[in-house]
Amino acid sequence: MSRLLDHLRGHGERVAILTDTQQLSYHELADAVADIAQEIDGPRRVVLLETRNDLTTLEYYLAAMSGGHVVLPVPAGRDHTTIVRTYEPGVVIDSSGIHHHRGGRHPLHEDLALLLSTSGSTGSPKLVRLSHRNLASNAVAIADYLDIRETDRAATTLPMSYCYGLSVIHSHLLRGAGLILTDHSVVDDEFWQLFRRHCGTSFAGVPYTFELLERVGAQALHLPHLRYVTQAGGRMPPERVRRFAELGRLRGWDLFVMYGATEATARMSYLPPQLASSQPEAIGTPIPGGAFAIEPCDTQDDEDIGELVYRGPNVMMGYAHRPADLALGKTVDALRTGDLARRCHDGLYQLIGRSSRFVKMYGLRIDLQRVEATMRDHGITAICTDVEDRLAVATAGHDKAEVQRVAAAAAGVPAAAVQAVTVAELPMLPSGKPDYETVRILAGASNAGPPNAIGLRKLFADVLQIDADSIDDNASFVDLGGDSLSYVMMSVRLERALGRLPAGWQRLALRQLDAMPRPARRWRPLWGATLDTSVALRAAAILLIVGSHAGLFELWGGAYVLLGIAGYNFGRFCLTRVPRTERMRHLRNTIAWIAAPSVAWIVIALLLTNDYYPTNLLLANKFLGPHDSMTAGRLWFVEALVWILVALAALCWLPLLDRFERKQPFAIAVVFLAAGLALRYDVLGLYLGHDAWSTVLTFWFFAVGWAAAKASTTLQRAAVTLVLIIGLRGYFGDSQREALVLAGFVLLIWVTALRCPPAATIVAGLVAEASLYIYLTHFQIYPLFDGHRLLGVIASVVVGVLLTQLVTAVRKRIRGRRVMLSSVRVPAATALR
Repeated sequence: MSRLLDHLRGHGERVAILTDTQQLSYHELADAVADIAQEIDGPRRVVLLETRNDLTTLEYYLAAMSGGHVVLPVPAGRDHTTIVRTYEPGVVIDSSGIHHHRGGRHPLHEDLALLLSTSGSTGSPKLVRLSHRNLASNAVAIADYLDIRETDRAATTLPMSYCYGLSVIHSHLLRGAGLILTDHSVVDDEFWQLFRRHCGTSFAGVPYTFELLERVGAQALHLPHLRYVTQAGGRMPPERVRRFAELGRLRGWDLFVMYGATEATARMSYLPPQLASSQPEAIGTPIPGGAFAIEPCDTQDDEDIGELVYRGPNVMMGYAHRPADLALGKTVDALRTGDLARRCHDGLYQLIGRSSRFVKMYGLRIDLQRVEATMRDHGITAICTDVEDRLAVATAGHDKAEVQRVAAAAAGVPAAAVQAVTVAELPMLPSGKPDYETVRILAGASNAGPPNAIGLRKLFADVLQIDADSIDDNASFVDLGGDSLSYVMMSVRLERALGRLPAGWQRLALRQLDAMPRPARRWRPLWGATLDTSVALRAAAILLIVGSHAGLFELWGGAYVLLGIAGYNFGRFCLTRVPRTERMRHLRNTIAWIAAPSVAWIVIALLLTNDYYPTNLLLANKFLGPHDSMTAGRLWFVEALVWILVALAALCWLPLLDRFERKQPFAIAVVFLAAGLALRYDVLGLYLGHDAWSTVLTFWFFAVGWAAAKASTTLQRAAVTLVLIIGLRGYFGDSQREALVLAGFVLLIWVTALRCPPAATIVAGLVAEASLYIYLTHFQIYPLFDGHRLLGVIASVVVGVLLTQLVTAVRKRIRGRRVMLSSVRVPAATALR
């Protein structure tokens, strides 16, 4: 542990980390890593780390490494079920914090340090085993040929779960250089603003990155401190290499074209920048300490062409397919790349093709890479793979018939053998490499007939009230700012689109959801639909509230269930891993969308009835009175919820609490639950159980929901349930009411979704989405139906639903006008430059 920390501290006060809000020296980084290392201290285990390009992830990664654990980085927002089930990691670190798990105490080889996926996807349990020597030797080699200096500052343009992105971090920390941590894309203005502000000197890209840069325009690379740009992760067309090399020569920076693989830790070769313009098709020479060999290949008649084989200290220990493999030592001495290559007379190596990208079809051996290259010559950028006995070709913005014709001619097969699909954006893995599996899924779905679902991009845009063109395919519902209000509508409409609600769908990337099979039939079994439990409870609770108030029945307790759901959604949608400023923006919007319509309705009620008082406008009637009014407590739920959120927003704004919550989300939720219970039991003898303070006593219900959202293990959920049972006993003095509230919370804690008829999901979704407006208006609606209680309840629900739909329509109209105005202003602004 001390070696890594000593290395970091050895760089003293040099700048190590820069973000949009923070700057840390190496000494400060070492201290933070040491603190976190204590949280995951214990026997040597596999640590699964959900990664983002942020300071928290980096600190967790370095802490696990310094503690001697074996780290398994995975991309955030993906389904890691297969990996977790296969390897049973002893520690899981995700957006909700650190989770220690029993079991998973597999024998680990003493040299094993890191486990990486070969494809950038976590769907397969096949992992690359890397040793400490692999990591150190590759970092030293990269730092040497790039001449990384202490004054350099590299931006994190690639995921930490990808070997290329991780190698940037390793090589720069090795030399005491700075890292500009950001999850922004090179097409975002925020990326370039941050890069310029922190005097960035380098960034890394895959071929797709450079496609994006061409869309942004060459002016984006007019950067005063930029020293060099690196490219790897796949072959970039020679003409594009030449263009960027020439651009760099004009602007004063170098382009390093590199070749590597996860199995070689990261890099195997590099092309010296001075040769990029004249030899753009070459991969260069081996990195320091490495060597290439060309070995004969049965598929090639040219004796100068063979399979490229690499040897060096950075070659992996071997693959892992199961936990027992983690105990193995080094089983691989040389890396057979699967690439066909030749060694040119000048000593440079050149790739000819890839032996593993050949498919057999119609008796022909087809080189998919050559098909892609031929299509590119015809102006069509495509991803080619095989699906069953057909050639699958994915393109963006091209006519299907033309794609079929060009691909068939390039492959030498009939046009009927080509399954062409068009997409808004070519599917890419987080590493920036082509996502062949998604292309197969899309081609398979297209071959089966048109899907019976709406476009998910349009669905996301419609529900979240954002521009469809601004949605990143790798973004999830939570990433795009989804909250508890939009969650209801999204869950119902997504269930209709996909035929089911995938587990944890709100954290799955759009492209993952879009790749899931749609329902093939127009009908489903009677109980064939799934409904999110929180949505079902929200609908049921508001119906119980209205029905009880109208005298249709007496089943009290719905408001307390709603308060728990509010806490549950606070934990899920407000306390995510976005930066603190983004958390505050999200909380501010959440408060506004509750408080603003509440105040607006109170104004209307004040003008038309005698139900409320001016103190209600402040949502503080329980505090300011009058307390003897017949309507004094009507809006207590809204008052309690708004002021709870305001207080929590103020506390979460504090950097110290924000940092602790990110490290120990469940523990922090439990601390607030304990505070709520202290008020509930009046531990300090404040006698708060009357008038205004009765609202304060309800905070513990909100805190139970919050803790339930952050509970990630069976033991934690059981603990929350036990606390709930103890806290409820005697709270209302009504066993029926306590049983109803307990049942609602138990469902929320333990059941993620309910099976129900398809029609029920639509009705429940409408009612749940309108729950706030139903609550606000029902006090004035049901009395109009005196003597007809059922009609009064139905009318209250209908009015709330219609009002919700009206507000949604107005929001859409406003958004449409903003988009239209922005489209008018952009050309005008451009003309003035």
